Amino acid sequence: MAARTILIADDDPLLRALLVHRLSADGYDVVTAEDGGEALAAIAEHQPDLIVLDALMPVMDGFELLRRLKTGRLTDAPIIMLTALRRDQDVVGALQLGAADYLVKPFIPDELSARVRRLLHDVRPEGGGIRDRA
Repeated sequence: MAARTILIADDDPLLRALLVHRLSADGYDVVTAEDGGEALAAIAEHQPDLIVLDALMPVMDGFELLRRLKTGRLTDAPIIMLTALRRDQDVVGALQLGAADYLVKPFIPDELSARVRRLLHDVRPEGGGIRDRA
């Protein structure tokens, strides 16, 4: 079985690097994007199995991207919103738009890994590596 692919869409390069390191170590192939526009292109190109999406990004924010992905049926991949926004209305809004999960920054890396495994139905990935959109 090939490694599962995860797309990380976040404009913070340090956080992207941390997530790439962690999820690659967990055995996943990782693709990155630094804004919503790049994320759309990466989804079309790589068809990720799961998406980790920041809410506050340039070009297109995470909520708009989530809305487009779900209303346009552009992917069936579960989406984890990973953001600093912690207001109830943001959490509820993302879940109503179709996010599978919502995790607030700062977060515990082990918790993110557990949520990823749960959403991918506890399938243990094989292989793993890094693919950058750039």
